[in-house]
Amino acid sequence: MAKWPVNECECPMIYTLSILGGKWKWLILYKLSESEVLRYGELRKNLPPITHKMLSQQLKELEAECLIHREEYHQIPPKVEYSLTAKGKTLMPVMELMSQWGKENRSSRQ
Repeated sequence: MAKWPVNECECPMIYTLSILGGKWKWLILYKLSESEVLRYGELRKNLPPITHKMLSQQLKELEAECLIHREEYHQIPPKVEYSLTAKGKTLMPVMELMSQWGKENRSSRQ
């Protein structure tokens, strides 16, 4: 999916899609909201099959938008933890509505 240019227009929907477009970002945010803090390996295990490259890319993009926080511990073996930022937590009501919609409409597929 091509990135939407943020400055394409003043439409708030285009802005939101430019930040959260794609199938993985919402799932990453959802998994972080369930656990508060997850290490990279835990996050990868909790997601459907995702490549290392895709997960790393999506995490970097979410961090760049200040939706998640990356905490790196300088130790052996390396340890990195991810959590939602205050800005990321503002998406929780939207995610709860999306989840509710999925529960209500999943069985009605035809």
